[in-house]
Amino acid sequence: MVYPDSFKGFAVESYDTWASPKEFEYKPKPFGPCDIDIKISACGVCGSDVHTVRGGWGDARLPLVVGHEIIGTAIKVGDKVSGIKVGDRVGVGAQIGSCMKCDDCKNDNEAYCEHRVGTYGGVYAVDNVDGAAGVVTQGASHVRAHEQFTFKIPDVLETHLVAPMMCAGITTYSPLVRNGCGPGRTVGIIGIGGLGHFGIQWAKALGADSVVAISRSDSKKEDAFKLGADVFLATEKKGWNAEYKRKLDLIVNCANSTDGFALGEYLSLLKTHGRFINVGLPEGDGYKINPMSLLSNGVLIGTTHIGSKTEILEMLDLAAEKGIRPWVTTIPVSAAGCGEALKKCYENKVRYRITLVDFDKAFGN
Repeated sequence: MVYPDSFKGFAVESYDTWASPKEFEYKPKPFGPCDIDIKISACGVCGSDVHTVRGGWGDARLPLVVGHEIIGTAIKVGDKVSGIKVGDRVGVGAQIGSCMKCDDCKNDNEAYCEHRVGTYGGVYAVDNVDGAAGVVTQGASHVRAHEQFTFKIPDVLETHLVAPMMCAGITTYSPLVRNGCGPGRTVGIIGIGGLGHFGIQWAKALGADSVVAISRSDSKKEDAFKLGADVFLATEKKGWNAEYKRKLDLIVNCANSTDGFALGEYLSLLKTHGRFINVGLPEGDGYKINPMSLLSNGVLIGTTHIGSKTEILEMLDLAAEKGIRPWVTTIPVSAAGCGEALKKCYENKVRYRITLVDFDKAFGN
């Protein structure tokens, strides 16, 4: 097989032209013994893509090809790779590298490694891989990833549907399992969107006694019940939280906006020492925390960052077993298609994920 020396994609060149990506070609880092080259078949479009190319999360390394919800075929594997062979259908999420040496990497917390490398916009440090120092990662027609961040996909999961699990899926699965979601628990999910619609499904699949969906209005009430919610609360209604004060063990906040976000009202739903875990990352200054709002029920506030390889493989198995399926719109990949997807995501005109497809037509072999 002839392996490409460079990868192709559609890059955002400036913040002003974020919805008009252009053709782009780049050379990946040198291939290492633990690396896998993947020919991409489909890639989900993530809210983080929009925040990044618009500069909402700070300066990005432009030009940049975004995309980190990747499903494709392994076409080349390093000599030290085990468990994945050429021809396997695999996935890659928001991380393709880490130091592999620190305590976090050795304890299923590689997503928290200080030297983690993002799938796009990341930079390889001197001590990551020989010859890779300074290389900026990109999404594209192909991706080169360390085996630790490459995951074999169960046969029953459809490519365009499993792609969003690589970021949005694990972003909501990890906080639930790390914070005790399961039988005997009542779990709240704030925000019924690209993240939250996964959160409801995972919480139910993990066996929570009751899943409480929380949104601003009733506009997504029926969707929430279809996804598996047992209770729906609309925060625009006066006294919306009264009936469920101190009833929830865990809340996962997936909201992508902090406008009018009354944190204290959400915290009042938690039992003593209940946990409020934030995974939505809206732009701006975020919400304010009044220490007094933590006192009455001693709530704990935290977050999680994507997830470990162990968690991702468990998530995929659970999706296969329980029939978890995100709600997905597909768009053929192209310069125009990428721009359309980014714009729809920004304008919140999709329920609830977008997957770019037809990579063969756009890039060939």
